[in-house]
Amino acid sequence: HMGLHVERAKKVFFVLASLMTGATVAACGLIGFVGLIVPHSVRLAVGADHRRLVPASALAGAALLVLADAFARTAIAPLEIPIGVITALLGGPFFLILLKRRKSAHGR
Repeated sequence: HMGLHVERAKKVFFVLASLMTGATVAACGLIGFVGLIVPHSVRLAVGADHRRLVPASALAGAALLVLADAFARTAIAPLEIPIGVITALLGGPFFLILLKRRKSAHGR
């Protein structure tokens, strides 16, 4: 049997993408979740046209960080929560929902 084992390749590429994403977040800090969360959520609101998506993602990402920073500074004042904790609390569940949606969309 010649050719590519599609299911095996899917699993390998999924693991590779997960490792690369994890490495990016590890290198950039948990604030890196913003760059992963915002474009997906903004795409739902403005569509896939990049002429709208890129500027809207930039503005939404900036707004999310400002709001997360304000919350991190005021939630348990005078102490400050690291902003990465706030973005991780948003990013983790978001990606679980995204994966669940994608899995159910493919009927698995």
